[in-house]
Order: sequence, then C-alpha cells, then structure tokens
Amino acid sequence: MRARATAPVLLTGAAAGFLAGLFGVGGGLVIVPALMAALGMDQRRAAATSLAAIVLTAAVGSVSYGLRGQVHPLAAAVLVAGSLVGAQIGTRLLRRLPAAALPWVFVAFVGFVVVSQQLHAPVREAALVLDAPRGAALAGVGLLAGILSGLVGVGGGAVIVPGLELVVGVGDLMARGTSLLVMIPTAIAGTRSNARHGVVDLRTGLLVGAAAATTAPAGAAVAAAVSPATGSLLFNIFLLAVVANTLRRERARRQQPRA
Repeated sequence: MRARATAPVLLTGAAAGFLAGLFGVGGGLVIVPALMAALGMDQRRAAATSLAAIVLTAAVGSVSYGLRGQVHPLAAAVLVAGSLVGAQIGTRLLRRLPAAALPWVFVAFVGFVVVSQQLHAPVREAALVLDAPRGAALAGVGLLAGILSGLVGVGGGAVIVPGLELVVGVGDLMARGTSLLVMIPTAIAGTRSNARHGVVDLRTGLLVGAAAATTAPAGAAVAAAVSPATGSLLFNIFLLAVVANTLRRERARRQQPRA
C-alpha cells in the first residue's frame, strides 16, 4: 500500500464501521469504491478485500449489539443455512438471466422493502420466539439474501435487517445485531476462497477492518439512541444509496465495451 493512501483507507474503514454498527450492514458500499479510487484496485479485488475487512467489522459490531442482548445466535444460524443455499441458486440464475435485468431485480426488491416499511411501524422491544413457522420464515429470508448476493453482489444487512423486521417482527436492534453475526461465517468463507485464488489483499483488508472496528461500537450506540422510526428512515435512505450505487456500476459496465 502506498503511504499516501493509508489515510484515505483508514478513513474508509472508519466510515464503513460506523455504517455497520448503525445499520447492521457490512459497509462494502463505502469500502469497494474507496479502495478502487485510493489504491487503483479493480472491482473484483476491491470486493474481495472489502469482504476480508467485513470479518473484523461484523465481529466487533455483533459484540457491541450482543452486550446489549440484541443478538439471536440461533436465528443467525438458520439465516446462514438459508443464505448458503440461496447463494448457489443466485449464482445459477446469474448465468441464465440477461445481464441488463440483474440490477433491476435488486431495485425492485428495495422498492418493495421501502414501501413495506411505510406500512409497518418499526418497534424496538420485540423478541423472537423461534417456532416452526418463524424458523421457516427465517430460512426464507436467508434464502433471499443468498439469491440476491449471488445475482447482484448485494446481500447481508440490506436483505436480512428488513427481512427480520417485516417477516418475523423482530425489533430493529435485534435485527441489526443478528445481521452482523450472520455476516461473520459468510465473510470468512468468502475470504478463504478469495485467498486461495489470490484475489484478496489481506493486509489492506485487515487495516480497513481494524479501522472499522474502532467505529462500529459508536454506530451501534447511535442506533440505540435514535427512535425506531428515525432508524427506519435512515436505513431507507441507505438502501436508496445502495440502489444508486448498483445502477451506477451497471451503467459503467455497459459503457465499458464502448470505451
């Protein structure tokens, strides 16, 4: 890593960590474009390095929520199982669906989530009693997260947090803490695969992750301090930013052959 790029990389990690704690997401929306700009990485290497950083980010974030009793380990295990199956389905669909249709799949999903959240009053203290129907619903949320991850490379908190709130009625903080816990095994598995194929910069990933780990607790504290309605509004704004970034990347991909 170039010395002059160290400060931007650390700032990127700090911003990603705060978002992770605040929304229960990985922070890749911030990390990937920043690594491409600061270090000149291509998108594949930046995404792989971002995934390595998310291991530390999600670990510290989930601990921050766990100390407040806002993590459900059994629910996380069900979500992980569903997402692993969904990822296989998503990668198969990726080979069959037209490339131009892929970003619109995610846009349609986000639109559904944003509209649904307007019809659902977010709550804070809503525990999850894991029975058979809710277990099946959780597996479905994980399945959808995995499918979208395989299709458009966006999953994790962007799918799991609203899924937990809307489908099984979990409180907003429990949804975010559990989402972060789900990311840990997923990010570890992906990073191991990326390392075997030599596409990840582990040193940079650890640096970004360490910076993110310092700010993730602050994001979790802000999430607990704001009202559920405010948290829902901020999360909707975040989802719209993810949509904008997805469409921007698709536009750049379509223009690349012309260049």
